[in-house]
Amino acid sequence: MSTSPSLNFAVAERPDRASDADRDAVLASPGFGQHFTDHMALATWRKGEGWGDPRVTAYGPLQLDPSAAVLHYAQEIFEGMKAYRHEDGSVWTFRPEANAARFSRSAHRLALPALDEADFLESLRALVRTDVDWVPATGGEESLYLRPFMFASESFLGVRPANEVTYCVIASPAGAYFSGGLKPVSLWISEHYSRAGVGGTGAAKCGGNYASSLAAQVEAAENGCDQSVFLDSVEQKYIEELGGMNVFLVYKDGRIVTPELSGSILEGVTRSSILELAKDLDLTPEERRITLEEWRAGAESGEITEAFACGTAAVITPVGRMVSTEGEFRTGPEGEGGPVATKIRETLLAIQTGRAEDTRGWLTRLA
Repeated sequence: MSTSPSLNFAVAERPDRASDADRDAVLASPGFGQHFTDHMALATWRKGEGWGDPRVTAYGPLQLDPSAAVLHYAQEIFEGMKAYRHEDGSVWTFRPEANAARFSRSAHRLALPALDEADFLESLRALVRTDVDWVPATGGEESLYLRPFMFASESFLGVRPANEVTYCVIASPAGAYFSGGLKPVSLWISEHYSRAGVGGTGAAKCGGNYASSLAAQVEAAENGCDQSVFLDSVEQKYIEELGGMNVFLVYKDGRIVTPELSGSILEGVTRSSILELAKDLDLTPEERRITLEEWRAGAESGEITEAFACGTAAVITPVGRMVSTEGEFRTGPEGEGGPVATKIRETLLAIQTGRAEDTRGWLTRLA
């Protein structure tokens, strides 16, 4: 349960906000992560003092010393979530407490200071209320993507936790991920690269995990695939996740199975929500280790009828072709998402956008 915030984010509105015409042009075709709102939220932590100087100020470049610790030792973490405008004009986000808890776990793993859940939520409210006109209209899948992040801003060269850390939240209007309907992606099975190892930072949402996935992403593109799927770093036989999404397999007997959290897999908020919703949709959720061979054999025999990846940006992404140096196989119908993936996606979006009742208390009002 969240307590009252200890940080009061004072708002200093910029005098040169985007014009209505310029903002409307962006909202008409926002894309993803290409345009940003007028403001950002900031706070600074200093050793011995704690968090201070909370504020909402004009969006703009951050000033960093060339010796800033984050540039040399990658001490940083981030989160991602969406805010949707509901029919009555109010703005809500989905399970931000889960993002706050994961942010805290990531901070612990990267030796960064914790930010209280209440202050995390207050930073989101302060920014969204200031830039509420940037939240797209209701009725579709458009949203305002929120990106809280924290990084070591102290100027020093030396391998130790930083004594000064900056927290920031920026916001970006986001269009519908699949404007023409669900389209299955093709996955390259990465054999030479691992995303993370047990005991490493795989369970933390930090930039290094994403950077380590990029070489495999390039390899996937060179082999005609959209993304890569990673195997475990020890035996190279168990499915883990994509570069930034968790994976589910759908079995013909109604089971949906996802790789168990092993310390090297990020605990996705969408993933955990699907596991909770499964029984409402007459599905049986399982978390366990899944070998690549089980996936291949199940797809070829028809035992596995669908596969999909999940994450904040796309919610659900169907998986079609699986490609490796040993050949390829297909899961699910060609050219479209399967019925289970489609139903789960529709159910989640209906809750997030306010078109369905929020019986679990997953929504938090921001404005």
